[in-house]
Amino acid sequence: MERVTAADLEAAVRALRAGELVAFPTETVYGLGADAGNPQAVRRIFALKGRPARHPVIVHLHDIGQLPEWAREVPPAARRLAEQFWPGPLTLVLPRCAAVDDSVTGGQDTVALRVPAHPVAQQLLSAFGGGIAAPSANRYGRLSPTRAEHVREEFGDAVKVVLDGGDCPIGLESTIVAFQNGAARLLRPGRITAADIRALIGDLAIGADLASPRVPGSTAAHYAPATPLSIVPAEQIDAHSAALARGGRRIAVLAWRAPRAAVPSVTWIDAAAHAPQYGHDLYAHLRRLDKSGCERILVQEVPEGEAWAAIRDRLRRAAAGAGSADANTQGEAP
Repeated sequence: MERVTAADLEAAVRALRAGELVAFPTETVYGLGADAGNPQAVRRIFALKGRPARHPVIVHLHDIGQLPEWAREVPPAARRLAEQFWPGPLTLVLPRCAAVDDSVTGGQDTVALRVPAHPVAQQLLSAFGGGIAAPSANRYGRLSPTRAEHVREEFGDAVKVVLDGGDCPIGLESTIVAFQNGAARLLRPGRITAADIRALIGDLAIGADLASPRVPGSTAAHYAPATPLSIVPAEQIDAHSAALARGGRRIAVLAWRAPRAAVPSVTWIDAAAHAPQYGHDLYAHLRRLDKSGCERILVQEVPEGEAWAAIRDRLRRAAAGAGSADANTQGEAP
């Protein structure tokens, strides 16, 4: 249920116009937003998150009609994707207009753009009237927030306005597709799958190459809890967790089934076996386990298949960054 009033939206718009930061919900995760046309305000995002300045952020727009203000070229395939999936969990990386500042693009000649579907994000963007630069509202490299309380836990009073739109419906970051010389390349998996995209535009390359732009969420280590995390083959999760818990060591488990036998010192979350629900709950579950006081988090390997591709991607990056004092040392771009 939405908890945002007209007064809340007015306060958020005033804050954005004053160069301050605002957290708001999208259908994917909560964003930490600034006026995308105000470089000083955008740099405040980087300072608060601890985010490297060369890494781009996504600019959120109210509708497809704002594309020409940000992208100097929109290939026909990109327009078809926008017309089909916007508003929605798809980010397009396109050649930027000359007026787009380096603070948004990380110094690249491309800009990442999205029209979110969440009603609160739509109301905010409509009232503000411009683009809002917004990476996820968390410390750089750590777990993305899917509830307003997660944002407050991360930043306290450092973010003046937090619009509470309840749980994010999807819970995983947007699919990112970049266009290089008119050709499409999938750079981050999300709810909109490669099959969805190919059904609309045909050819789609998968994964970055040497010419690909830097995009959010592309580092080896990202989306990580502070507690060390390992991915365990499905058939080994019970034995592995029991072995690590010998002597009363506290171990946390995220699985998509119940344990075969209870172990007193093991905190076990029986997550959904259905990919959309598992993805919706993933970051909230990992936050809960991260705060449980356990020595290690074990995650049961999720199934193969395109429906689970975004989840596998996030878990792999979480395992690479988990437990490090600074997840940034493991990779380059968020």
